[in-house]
Amino acid sequence: MRLRYAGTCHLCGAALDAGTDAVYERGTRTVRCIQCTCTVETVEPETGTAGASARREYERRKQNREQRIRTAHPKLGGLILALSDDPQSTQAWAQGAIGEELLAQRLTDLPDTFRVLHDRCIPGTRANIDHIAIGPTGVWVIDAKRYTNKRPALHVEGGLIRPRTEHLRIGGRDGTKLIAGVQTQLERVTAALGDEPPPVFGVLCFLEADWPLIGGSFTVDGIHVIWPRLLIKRMTEAAPQTIDVDTLHSRLAKAFPAA
Repeated sequence: MRLRYAGTCHLCGAALDAGTDAVYERGTRTVRCIQCTCTVETVEPETGTAGASARREYERRKQNREQRIRTAHPKLGGLILALSDDPQSTQAWAQGAIGEELLAQRLTDLPDTFRVLHDRCIPGTRANIDHIAIGPTGVWVIDAKRYTNKRPALHVEGGLIRPRTEHLRIGGRDGTKLIAGVQTQLERVTAALGDEPPPVFGVLCFLEADWPLIGGSFTVDGIHVIWPRLLIKRMTEAAPQTIDVDTLHSRLAKAFPAA
């Protein structure tokens, strides 16, 4: 592309005047010379597509159901499908994909100093990590949940005679297993960062939930339970660290491939 503004080649450091033809690397929002004399070869990690694996699972279940119904009812299959909805277990995958896509859009509000990976496989398991954000304040492991009009709340038991235990409630129902899922993701990401990892935060981010007007966010066993706008604020305003963001971005992209 022809640069609208002056810049610097991120490989060799050469000054690039406005109007110069250069390569714009969208993933890192940097530019480099078309014929850079730097001998370092860089491969931009694949950032992934938010919600991709959940949407594939939804389509697989939907197609399987359609095939079963049309096979069992050759003449009335189309009518049955038109008059009935997918089961909740199938719709949940579509809702999950939408939640990941919406949060990915919100994460574009992060400054250029952050790098984000979406929909990452956890090797050796069938699980995935919705989003991993790497920035000057640390590494943020984020699980997106879309629970429309349901209120997340902290429920505490014990603390005086009995040991204190913390639980997550969502619309009055126990959702503590979601906390355990983020803790597992957090452990895997921390292990992948090596012997001296930067601060790593686990986040359960609820979209379209019934949050109160005042307060609302909390932690359960060290996992932040929060909404998107406040999450961006916390990520950018936390204490900055000495972090090589690009190196950690590449390391985590290799450790957790795109789903």
